[in-house]
Amino acid sequence: MSSKCLNKFPYSEGLVEIGLYGHGVGGNEDYKSWKYNKQFFNQALLVTKFMDNAIKSTNKLFEELRGYWQSLGKQNASNHNNDNDNWILETDFSAWFHAFANDIISIIATGGRTYSIASYYNTQCTIKSEHPDALVEDGNNFVKSIIQHLEGIMFFMLVGPFWRHYVPIRRNEIEEMPVGTEMRTDMLTSLIIANTEKDTTNIKTVDDETFEPMIDEEIRSNLLEAFGGGTDSTANSICYIVYYLCKYPNVKQKMISEIDSIFSNKSYLTSDDLSKLKYCEAIIKETSRIMPIANFVTRYMTEESEVAGYKWAAGTLFHLNVVGIHSHPEVWPNPEVFDPDRFYNVDHGDDKQLENKYSLIIFGGGPRICPGRKLAMNELLLLMASIYRYYNVELMDMHKPLKIVATLVNNVQEMKVRISPRIN
Repeated sequence: MSSKCLNKFPYSEGLVEIGLYGHGVGGNEDYKSWKYNKQFFNQALLVTKFMDNAIKSTNKLFEELRGYWQSLGKQNASNHNNDNDNWILETDFSAWFHAFANDIISIIATGGRTYSIASYYNTQCTIKSEHPDALVEDGNNFVKSIIQHLEGIMFFMLVGPFWRHYVPIRRNEIEEMPVGTEMRTDMLTSLIIANTEKDTTNIKTVDDETFEPMIDEEIRSNLLEAFGGGTDSTANSICYIVYYLCKYPNVKQKMISEIDSIFSNKSYLTSDDLSKLKYCEAIIKETSRIMPIANFVTRYMTEESEVAGYKWAAGTLFHLNVVGIHSHPEVWPNPEVFDPDRFYNVDHGDDKQLENKYSLIIFGGGPRICPGRKLAMNELLLLMASIYRYYNVELMDMHKPLKIVATLVNNVQEMKVRISPRIN
């Protein structure tokens, strides 16, 4: 079935209008073009060098975020004390981490920042960030436009000139560099130099067919997917995780014990450290099971095929019910219960749900599986460890449900929390 259901969607005028159909990865119906483009996502998001760079960038950006939280917390303190560890900040967790995720994917995808957390900080505080206003002022609007794009609003009408002009700016920078110059490790650079004399790695081919260097329109489509997936999925996932940890304090305490044992006296975590956070990983999986990023995924049949004993005509669009799969009692005992232990210290030979690799659909599956899955998991592990190493986070209203709008993803619009430093 996978070869006949490679496409996610049928032809759509709407996808053509916003520049997604026939380009990039998600909306690309041409197999060779899709496979060619996916190489760049794999190179940018799965290779060790890129991963190490992402972890370093996340550590550095979280330090900046800590400074903003401390500044706001002390500004709001009634006694204006000078104690850096004695403050409380009541804020929208969702807004901060949509901005944070956008900044990180910008660094990974383009090598530059959107300064989204600095921009959001400037809207909350009378003391502005140290970054120049010219760099910061559009960051918060950029994050909002990403969210609006995923809710169906015309993206290119909202983001201003950045998206259209940044690709040629970076292309001009690269053209002025001598052949053999070591290039920085970001996705945009890889897309621009592919199959040119500046590409010192290897020629990108599909089935022995060499592709021409990408034009700006093709590059923009790939970056659009990276920004959309890298901003919203990561931000919403960390919101869901924090929400359930607030609801289940015993789970949170067990997680904090694991984090403290790994962090110890370290200021920053490495990829090796993250691989030891097994209970944190179990929390991510259980949160994704009980609160998936998307309620359904689609597959489009290009040829007649048999599925589940029935013949389906070409042109059939399948909607796979992720919520139903994740809550099926024959696979998941007590599916309504939030229980990370079902993924912790699992005996893979005996565990029923792991006999079916599609019983947990976090990153999709098959040829269309999310190329950013390893990056996303490491980002979430690092954020969990960084947040709970330094802070107490509580919901301001334990009885208030999450404010979610369900479109392509289940987007958290607001999550009010109370943040304070941990006193060790």
